[in-house]
Amino acid sequence: MPRLITSLACLLLFASVAAQAQTRAWIDRDQVALGETLTLNVETDDARAGTPDWSPLDKDFIVSGNSSSRQVEIVNGSASTRMLFAVALQPRREGLLTVPALAIGSHRTQPLPLTVTAAAPPARAGSAAFIEAQLDDETPYVQQAVGYTLRLYYATPLVSGQLDQAAPDGASLQRVGSDLQYTRQVGGKRYTVVERRFLLVPERSGPLTIPGARFSGRSTGGFFDDMFGDGSRELSANGAPRFVTVRPVPAKAPQPWLPLRGLGLRYVATPQGVRAGEAATVTIEARADGATAAQFPEIEMPAIDGAQVFAEPAQTDETFDDGRPKLTVTRKFSIVPSRPGALRIPGPRIAWWDVRAAAPRTASLPDLQWQVAPGVTGNDALAAAAGDAGSGVSADEDAARLPVVRGNARIWPWATAGFALLWLATLVWALQRRPQPAAQPGRRAETATAAPPHASLRELKRALDSGDFDDVADVLLAMAEPPAADLDAVRARLDDAAQRDAVTQLQRARWGDGDGPAARASLRAAFASGPRWRVHEHVEAEPLPPLYPRG
Repeated sequence: MPRLITSLACLLLFASVAAQAQTRAWIDRDQVALGETLTLNVETDDARAGTPDWSPLDKDFIVSGNSSSRQVEIVNGSASTRMLFAVALQPRREGLLTVPALAIGSHRTQPLPLTVTAAAPPARAGSAAFIEAQLDDETPYVQQAVGYTLRLYYATPLVSGQLDQAAPDGASLQRVGSDLQYTRQVGGKRYTVVERRFLLVPERSGPLTIPGARFSGRSTGGFFDDMFGDGSRELSANGAPRFVTVRPVPAKAPQPWLPLRGLGLRYVATPQGVRAGEAATVTIEARADGATAAQFPEIEMPAIDGAQVFAEPAQTDETFDDGRPKLTVTRKFSIVPSRPGALRIPGPRIAWWDVRAAAPRTASLPDLQWQVAPGVTGNDALAAAAGDAGSGVSADEDAARLPVVRGNARIWPWATAGFALLWLATLVWALQRRPQPAAQPGRRAETATAAPPHASLRELKRALDSGDFDDVADVLLAMAEPPAADLDAVRARLDDAAQRDAVTQLQRARWGDGDGPAARASLRAAFASGPRWRVHEHVEAEPLPPLYPRG
């Protein structure tokens, strides 16, 4: 009977582990040209799952380049293992294909759609130069970050050249990173490829036209060009325009609007032990697929009953991978419990919109449950130190005897008070005898430190777009004339109520007690034309006393 109970417990344990295991699959691109390859990734946290069965892929794909890796994470003392498998796929035909569901242990991945376009036509492939453009998403949403890749193919070495891409009307187009250069075989001919990447952000819904790129340059010529010319010939190419349909913000979308392909949160570090009155550090990381730092909201931690929360500025890392932007945000929070006992730290939550599934999502972390130990107060520390230094010292009811003081210690408080009164009397006498410096009209008092340089409205807008709240505060301090000492002084000098309210929201957001995205939006709106300061009339001092004294 005990053996049967043990077996049932093991089966229940394995079943619970299998139920919690997560297995997923994804591809690095959902549209490729015939002849190109893409990467299929399969991830699982079931350590007993084994290797995926790749055989269902052979029908529509040429499979090559198998690889695998293992990652171990420890969160709150609990270890978890993730296995990542990757394989290269080359489509066998063009059209709308489906990456089939794959079996890995007792789990199955979801099928994935893939669009395979035709390869470069022979006429274009035989040209001396041509341009192709690729969009990360043909039907994006408003304010969705879309990767736009431009490729210039040329068959002969270039002496000089210029590649231009005009921005579309109704969207912003920003160049990202440096150009890539490699070679590719197209139609039996070897080309040198220059790849340039852009970030496209639609500003309104409806049809959007991306103008075709233009290239003009000079290439090294042939034998007759060398004999009868300057050794080079003109080379040009025009790309075809791209047409995009921009979808509006859905009515059921969460706010603030955050269209992404994926979003994940995790605890990077949590404390092992917590004491009352001592700061404990919690580090949170967010990884967003399809967003830039300017679009992503700040990671916030709500107010906690029984503790104070102090947030540090977020650290961001932007990359451009698989034709679209990817962002990693890391932020540290210092939490100071005010009393011992049980303390619950609510996990952060970020609502976003899944552009591939056209559905709302919420990324969240579980709550942290802490058992706060009593802190070591100043009196306790002093008593402990006295106990260590004066072990074996007796005390009576009338007076305490210290180990380094012989005799009765009752006289020492009176002596200390007498010395303090004597020192204060000497200080007052010295201040009265010190000569007062004569005031010089027309001169301002010099400060010990030099004032910061005066900042411009452009610097303020740059800080609001790409900086943190400390950068915004520094620019506002420097924009005041003369520069202000703190944000309270800035708010007192502002003449516009909306700007004063925006500064108040900025202060709350800096200390983790306000809405960061709302504060940034309020600052952008209030300071769009620059700060409006109060006007103070300067009254010159009259050199002579008045003829009739003022009563």
